[in-house]
Amino acid sequence: MSLRELKVCLLGDTGVGKSSIVWRFVEDSFDPNINPTIGASFMTKTVQYHNELHKFLIWDTAGQERFRALAPMYYRGSAAAIIVFDITKEESFQTLKNWVKELRQHGPPNIVVAIAGNKCDLSDAREVSEKDAKDYADSIHAIFVETSAKNAININELFIEISQRIPVLDMGGSSGVRGLKLRREPSDVTRERTCC
Repeated sequence: MSLRELKVCLLGDTGVGKSSIVWRFVEDSFDPNINPTIGASFMTKTVQYHNELHKFLIWDTAGQERFRALAPMYYRGSAAAIIVFDITKEESFQTLKNWVKELRQHGPPNIVVAIAGNKCDLSDAREVSEKDAKDYADSIHAIFVETSAKNAININELFIEISQRIPVLDMGGSSGVRGLKLRREPSDVTRERTCC
């Protein structure tokens, strides 16, 4: 079975739940008092997808404006980008469109883009309709999923959708994404916190 390393970066405003999505995916836990990310944090998780292992190298970027200039450093060379907005904050959805524009201008040409409407457990306070978000995602050929890191809704499905969109390795091993033959079993989860 081959192992593929897939760099994924999370982009979006501060407070939309990027770190919570990553923690739910990697650790299957939720901390309502998680601190804002400074610079970026890095975590990995390896999952089986068909006859391959996909090792997600996840860069969770800071959403604060002062760290925004660092974002290209993290999405350069990424196989996928997850752009997160908060369904209870219309402004975070409008800002998401700027992230998409920047990604299209400066990111890899074949990057898989996923849009996550997070905090769907707070649908009573919704400011962004699911239809509007889905229509926008369809217009840019992006994956769209409404998620709740708090209630573990559609978090794994988001990463499965990304795996489905990654080009298949041909027999020569080229797809634009690095593929390796396994020599030993990878650890299921590793975590690092990095800071700038």
